[in-house]
Amino acid sequence: MEDKLITFEEVMDEVKAYIKKEENLKLIQDAYEFAEEKHRPQKRKSGAPYVVHVLHVAKILADLRTGPSTIAAGLLHDVIEDCGVTKEEFIERFGQEVYILVEAVTKIGSLKFSDEEEYLASNHRKIFIAMANDVRVILIKLADRLHNMRTLQFMKPEKQKKIAQETLDVYAPIAHRLGISEIKNELEDLSFHYLNPEKYYEIAKLVENRKSERDEQVQEMIREFSSILEEHNLPFRMFGRSKHLYSIYKKMVNKNKRFEEILDLLAIRIVTNTEVGCYEILGYIHAKYTPIPGRFKDYIAMPKMNMYQSLHTTIVGIEGNIFEVQIRTEMMDDIAERGVAAHWRYKENSNYVPNQQQKEIEEQLHFFKDFQLMSEDVNEDAKSFMNLISKDIFEANVYVMSPKGKVIALPSGSTPLDFAYRIHTEVGHQTIGATVNGVLVPLNTQLKTGDVVNIKTNKNSKPSEDWLKIVKSNHAKNKIRSYFQRIKQEEKEEGAEKGKKMLEDELRKRGYETKDYMVNRHLENLAGQFKMHTLTDLYYAIFVKALPLQNAIEKLTHQKAGAGETGSKDIEFKTHAPTKKELKEQSSSKYGVHVPGIDSIVISLAPCCSPVPGDDIVGYITKGQGVKVHRKDCPNVQDLKERLIDVEWEDNRTVKNYPVHLVIHSTDRNFLLSDIVTVSSQSKVGMQHVDSKVNEDGIHATTKLTVLVQNLDQLQNLMTNLKKVTSVNSVERVIL
Repeated sequence: MEDKLITFEEVMDEVKAYIKKEENLKLIQDAYEFAEEKHRPQKRKSGAPYVVHVLHVAKILADLRTGPSTIAAGLLHDVIEDCGVTKEEFIERFGQEVYILVEAVTKIGSLKFSDEEEYLASNHRKIFIAMANDVRVILIKLADRLHNMRTLQFMKPEKQKKIAQETLDVYAPIAHRLGISEIKNELEDLSFHYLNPEKYYEIAKLVENRKSERDEQVQEMIREFSSILEEHNLPFRMFGRSKHLYSIYKKMVNKNKRFEEILDLLAIRIVTNTEVGCYEILGYIHAKYTPIPGRFKDYIAMPKMNMYQSLHTTIVGIEGNIFEVQIRTEMMDDIAERGVAAHWRYKENSNYVPNQQQKEIEEQLHFFKDFQLMSEDVNEDAKSFMNLISKDIFEANVYVMSPKGKVIALPSGSTPLDFAYRIHTEVGHQTIGATVNGVLVPLNTQLKTGDVVNIKTNKNSKPSEDWLKIVKSNHAKNKIRSYFQRIKQEEKEEGAEKGKKMLEDELRKRGYETKDYMVNRHLENLAGQFKMHTLTDLYYAIFVKALPLQNAIEKLTHQKAGAGETGSKDIEFKTHAPTKKELKEQSSSKYGVHVPGIDSIVISLAPCCSPVPGDDIVGYITKGQGVKVHRKDCPNVQDLKERLIDVEWEDNRTVKNYPVHLVIHSTDRNFLLSDIVTVSSQSKVGMQHVDSKVNEDGIHATTKLTVLVQNLDQLQNLMTNLKKVTSVNSVERVIL
């Protein structure tokens, strides 16, 4: 698909169909004008102006009938990340509500992470937790991803596969959980096209080969149904329904079926006015055509977790052809296509309150708050969070109920213990038994959809480590592990207190003043010598006799100036706790860097790799020039391990700007340098030096920049924005 040009007027035509108030239309108008100005130097990979992308996002959101703040956020969703717009500037112009939406979908600076997988997982976690507070966040992100997928052909093949896989793993499942099948189906088919093009075209060809034959069979069946319903004066709208390609592929793979065996390739949808009408139509169809046993599903009485409602039946039709028939009301049909966006679409003249809408969504979509609930399970580990979400929410397909009718979605194979922990952590910890459908069952019983589960608890009961072999959901496993980790930590801390007292008592016994030796700096040095990370580890090792008390005393009391104490022979080990004056001196180095444990030493930044706050750094002990601070990946210190020491960035740095050297490789064109300078200015960085020249081939250009940045986040933002300048091929941070 080409990156189709779209005008703001086209977007507004859709918007004005349901938004009429002047102040709301002005907000959207202002958002567009601001986005157009900020994105003006930038181009898409297709060569189209970048603003085309945000217009498409706004159009998708308008099609979903979202509110003015959401559409404005859709237009502005890249200006913070790509154009260097500050929080203060944004809020002053568009307000706090729109800012929160835009900030939620703005990516995190990638250089903080060890690999791309962790970076992506961190971004996904940020979005999903924000979504749990405001559903509009994910609607903007889905619209953004949908247009990016529609124009994925302009990316390199390896990038296409990476983005397509992420879409299939993350964004299509959340669209499904929110009931937005219109977007979910398109995302799946587009991902399928790039991930497995051979199978995609094979199935597409099979579908196309039988299209005219199937269309005739469907139309003939529609005529039959129509005559029945007209005879009984029932209102209806009826049409054939195409199965999207990825769903056909999944059935062929997962159920090991041939293309010809997939029953719902011949599908008809009947839309009527009322629920009663749905059942009445079903009765007339079953009275004339034989239903296939086991294929009837009543999703009206028992809606799916994403609010989907419909009657499904499969019948033997004319000439023995098999038809899947869906029967639903107009509202059900709208929700089936647009899910949460249809159920809570923006109504301008009603009392539209986003917080109230969010509360209603949580009541209808029982899994919704699980995004926040599960974010507490994994602390800072974003990859674990995404694994948890993927298994416990995206793959949940067993629906069980509490005695009060609350529906809980769990992964296949889940047990009453999984159910108990999903209700509440303490319910899980205190579980002593469970009944399923009124019958007492073992805790390892596998639950089935429709089961009613009642958990028996006792306040004095505690979890068993054997439960880890019983539970299926990652959520329950994390809660059980956390419980035992907490118990072990409490036992360790209690033992550490005793170990500390043992050390103090032994010092007194030998005639030493404890205040001279029980000093954190001395003790941390001692812990380091025994390869221990914390004082708690040190004291606990003494308590359990993993570290003989005599060895600890000897090391502690024999520490003098020398390598045994600090790792550097020309640094004196002090035998007293640091004073306030010393702490102040230690935390105020000229370049915002200090050497842990050393009060005074000459420190400077290496000009070769130009480290900035946020970089991983290391110190190099020079001859006569103190410590030079390098980036850890600087090739100039890779073979000098014996002269390297640990250094750290200070939290209260006084230095505001750090120089960084960049090289930009591009195709030469008019106004290239002007656009580079403009983007740098928009990113709020200073410029020390710029030098641009055309290469010998007369086609390409090399631009060298020395910029002043405050930290790694600002540098990464600048590099991302420079890469989007037309004709720029790469932006590199160089080592001199």
